[in-house]
Order: sequence, then structure tokens, then C-alpha cells
Amino acid sequence: MPNPHSILSNPSLLARHIIEYGALEDEQPLEALAVPRDRAPLEKVNLGLSYPEGLAPTPQPLAQTPDPGAPLPEADYLVVTWTVAEVEALADTLTPGRRRERWYNYDRDFTTKYQPNIRKGAPSQRVKRLGSYFLTRIGDKRVLCFKSELHLNQDGVRTGQGTATLPVKDLFHQLIREVKPRMVITVGTAGATFPDHELGDVIITRAAKFRLSMEFRNEPFNGKTYRCDFPIPTQHFEDAHRLMARHADQLREPDFGPPTKRYAFTGPLLPGIRNTPDFKVDGRDMPAFHPILTTDFFEFGTSRNGLEAAGAGVEMGDAVLGLVAEELGDQAPLWLVIRNASDPQINGDLPDTPRALNMQAHWAVWYYEAYGYWTSVNSALATWAIIAGHGNDA
Repeated sequence: MPNPHSILSNPSLLARHIIEYGALEDEQPLEALAVPRDRAPLEKVNLGLSYPEGLAPTPQPLAQTPDPGAPLPEADYLVVTWTVAEVEALADTLTPGRRRERWYNYDRDFTTKYQPNIRKGAPSQRVKRLGSYFLTRIGDKRVLCFKSELHLNQDGVRTGQGTATLPVKDLFHQLIREVKPRMVITVGTAGATFPDHELGDVIITRAAKFRLSMEFRNEPFNGKTYRCDFPIPTQHFEDAHRLMARHADQLREPDFGPPTKRYAFTGPLLPGIRNTPDFKVDGRDMPAFHPILTTDFFEFGTSRNGLEAAGAGVEMGDAVLGLVAEELGDQAPLWLVIRNASDPQINGDLPDTPRALNMQAHWAVWYYEAYGYWTSVNSALATWAIIAGHGNDA
């Protein structure tokens, strides 16, 4: 396993650690940093969620296990997630009883179209697929849940100074072409940028912006913001709040002073924060179309870097969906970003140099490892609420 000092000082290794954390042994790249979490047997995972009548997510297994190279089935909604913690939460929430290990593999055109444009050691090169998926139903709406093995900051093959291939863009085009969804939702973890966004809060925004400073810094899309203008359905938010509250204790922070600005450092032992997660919606809780920030390295909000002025949260992929929607023009489906705060705004006064073990990065990663799954349950419930309410009368 790499030295912790080298991990915390290497943005690419940090990003890989986040993506792979919790992976099964046979899913991990040879250089994987992930440590599998103890989980219950497949058939015994039950979050105990009580949905409104007629709206409980109901998995829809296909009559036969599909060939991984077959086109994806069509659905009304396409939900895309990215990391191990995120897909575990999405499966336990939206495909209950069908854990991610039982989703169908998808490798359509991987060898011929994608593999030449993916660098050695990328997650998809180990598992030799584009992703995995499963169908579910919410009321009368057919939903395809998809876990991507492609990632903006893990795949690119250098094509010039600050330019690289972007296979995940091709994947979005392919998914939309095959699934033909009314809406695409990208869902998962993010670093909070606002000081008052708690651990487990869910950021819902109709905008995404590229903030690229490494391998894609000279691409023409760097710095661009994309929007999708439609009313965000909120009629099932109260139901989702009730479901989220069931697991609020899982987001209680330990009785010591994790270095966020929410703590007053007055003694050696401080009471842990009891978080009460909420929805943070663009146009209601922040400026309209305040974008999620898509970076090409592991970045997070701190009390000193001012990222709240630039965006609602920090992650590594969502603006690619906005770019694809722009390329599709009038043929693009609606799209939405739903991201949970898996780490709160970090104290910017902490050391951030490799010599000091980069304590800011240390705490950002620690929060993800400790709370990535349970915060992702919240964004999965927000996804349920949006789909349940979309297209219905308020």
C-alpha cells in the first residue's frame, strides 16, 4: 500500500482512493488503495424505508441475464452514479434486495471504441467494462440505475499540453442514445463549499461548471457553465426528509474536534455534532443555477478558498453531462445534479503541505471514508423524491 504521505500529496491517488473505497478484492486495480468495509450478506441488507403507498422503488429484473454487450433497455429516467459507496447506497435504496453485486454488467463497445482512449491502470481497465445497471420502478415510472466505471480524472490519455481524451463523454452519449430517458440524474458524493452545509445535506442544482487545472486545463470547455432550466419538483421532499431522519444517527460526528469551522476549539475533547440533513436547492437555498463544480483532481471546500462563491459543491464528473446536453441540442433530455455533502467545509487554517501530511486533505478523505455510504443514502432518497414528483401535479 502506498505511503499515506504520498497519497495525501497526490491528487490522482486521492481521487482513485475515493472512487474505489469499499471495492471488493476482485474489483480493485492492482494498485488499489481501498479497504473493503464489512457488510451484511446480500439478502439481509434492509434500510427499513417506508415509502408512500404506491411509490416504493420496485426492482425490475429482466427475464434473462442480458449479454454485457447488449444495448441498455429503455427507461423514463436514467440515474448515473460513480463510486463504490455511492452505488451501494443507490442499490440499497432504489433496487432494494438487489445489491450492486447482482446488477447486470455492461461492456458494449468497450474493447473497440473505449479501451484505446483509456489510460493504463484506470478502474475500467481492471474490470473490463463500462459499468453495471439495474432497472427499477417508482410508481408508473421506469428507472435505469447505472454505475459508471469511467471517470473524468482517471481515464484520459494525454493528447497535448493540458488536453486529454474524455471517454466518459462518449459514454453519456451512448447511455442517452440507448436508454432514451426523459431525464438524466447524476448522483453521488461531493465536498461541501458553504460553511452552513452540514454533513449529509443534499445539493440539488440544474447547473454544472468545469473547474479544470490539470490534464484538461487547456480544453475549450474549461470554465464553461451548463444549465438545464425546468421546475424542480419538491412535492415529495417532506416524505424524503422523513426517510432521511430514520438514519440521522449514522451521521453523528465523533466526540472529538474534527477540523471544520463549525467547532469552537475550547478544549481537548469536544461533543460530536448531530447533523440534521436537509435539501439545498438552487433558486431556493442558494442562487438560481448555482453550479456544481467539476474538477480534474480531488478538491474540496475550505473556510479559506472561497469556493462557495463559485459553486454549490465540488466533484469530478457532472459538467460532462452538461457538455453532452449542449452537444445534443434540442435532442437532449432534461438533466439534474443531486450531490450529498460527504465532507463539510474543511478548516482552511490547517496545514496543507505534504511535509505536514496535508491535514486538510486528510480530513476530507476521512469524512468520505466514515460517512460516504450514509450520506449517499440521502442523495439516493432525494433522487427518489425528484422522480416520484416529476411530471405530476404539485
